[in-house]
Amino acid sequence: QVQLVESGGGLVQVGGSLRLSCAASGRAFSTYAMGWFRQAPGKEREFVAAVSQSGIRTHYADSVKGRFTVSRDNARSTVYLQMNSLKPEDTALYYCAADRVVVMSTTGVDYWGQGTQVTVSS
Repeated sequence: QVQLVESGGGLVQVGGSLRLSCAASGRAFSTYAMGWFRQAPGKEREFVAAVSQSGIRTHYADSVKGRFTVSRDNARSTVYLQMNSLKPEDTALYYCAADRVVVMSTTGVDYWGQGTQVTVSS
């Protein structure tokens, strides 16, 4: 069993930055690929970024490539999402996810966090 708790969301202006964190409980953290999804009001949940168990391999949605960076610290059982050059369309509830594979889909995720709100104002 893995429990995920996100933090770091908030209100930021266009072009600003935020760093999300996701702390995981349990000793199995390093056996999971970790990722981030988001869901805007009235839209389906979508994949954002993921990092492999070792932290070497990463995967991004086209909409965030070059602006977001996903990383992990296995010693701290934490995964991060550094978000730069934020746009209004990045506004969403951001969810942390744990899966066995780095190429994630909403239907394949093993564990979800509760989400943290990111709002980008123009």
